[in-house]
Amino acid sequence: MKKTVLCLASLAVVLSLPALAGAEETVVSRPASGAAETLKQGRVVPGGVSPQTGTDQPLISEPAPAEPGQKSGGLTLLERMGASLPPLPPEKPFTGRVDEAYGAYQRGLYVTAMELALPRAQLGDPAAQTLLGELISNGLGVRKDLKAAAFWYQQAADHGDPGAMFRMAMLLMEGDVVKQDKAKADALMRKAADAGNAAAAFNLAQIIIGEGKGPESLKKAMPYYRTAAEAGIPDAQYALSQIYMSLPELGADHKQQAEDWIRKAALQRFDTAELDLGLWLVNGTLGKRDYDAGFRWLRRAALQGNISAANKLAHLYINALGTRPDPVEAAKWYVISRRAGLPDPMLEDFFLGIEEDQQQKAVEAADAFRPRR
Repeated sequence: MKKTVLCLASLAVVLSLPALAGAEETVVSRPASGAAETLKQGRVVPGGVSPQTGTDQPLISEPAPAEPGQKSGGLTLLERMGASLPPLPPEKPFTGRVDEAYGAYQRGLYVTAMELALPRAQLGDPAAQTLLGELISNGLGVRKDLKAAAFWYQQAADHGDPGAMFRMAMLLMEGDVVKQDKAKADALMRKAADAGNAAAAFNLAQIIIGEGKGPESLKKAMPYYRTAAEAGIPDAQYALSQIYMSLPELGADHKQQAEDWIRKAALQRFDTAELDLGLWLVNGTLGKRDYDAGFRWLRRAALQGNISAANKLAHLYINALGTRPDPVEAAKWYVISRRAGLPDPMLEDFFLGIEEDQQQKAVEAADAFRPRR
């Protein structure tokens, strides 16, 4: 069941922490608001004795030179790999109870899911009660009724279902469907988080950060962020990376762990993580500078519409860091960021200093730009 994650406190709280002491001078900063292996020639073929010659065959053989315009002889993928793929490992037998109602829900058979879940829910099955809450709150197979959904969420929460606890905590916090009760909401959120619910863990960590101050609140929030991060929530992966960078007393490997988590968030197209990872690589925050990789991450964030990344990308194009110099591309990204309300006097001077035809091309490119969502 997909659970909505609500950011209860801005991640800017984490980002407002002071930078690590002794950091190298940065090439680009975030606004306040091994050598590659050469390709081997030839192709891999199965070794062994040739049936034609009776001689041993090498594992690597050089391809015969092709005539001009000659097409490939048609090697199959497995032949190019050199061997057949191993068989898939056998599936582990499922020994748990099959939830037919939830299975129907997953297949989009909502009416069937309702019919199967309702009798179980009436008998006190918390999983079925939570499923009813989901179906009714989203109007799946039945008319949408938030008050009825809240009833079933409450029943499931009372029977110990972590997902229902999270849902009820959110409803109690919002106060639109049930009477607002922050104390009860916080208690349910903590109970759900301690039971391993990832969305509740992330929101509880946000509450701790929002209500606390200094490193102690970060330490208290850290295990909850980690629970959510391990479940794949990119917001939590990003937040955890910021905490690891802000608390050097965690150990010598904290930078590596920070890089691992921010990269996981970036790979999920979390644009703020892409932005910061790009800046870390360009500035050498994690060790050696890597302009090429930094440029790629910043460009990826900019293409998604991240305005800070657009601003920094303009600087990289001007200074030829990780890319060739390109005044039109630099000006384009500056125009995009300036239109979004991010002024930059240095980039303004650059824009005014280039040729008028370059300015025009940059403006036209900015007009045509559409973020990739």
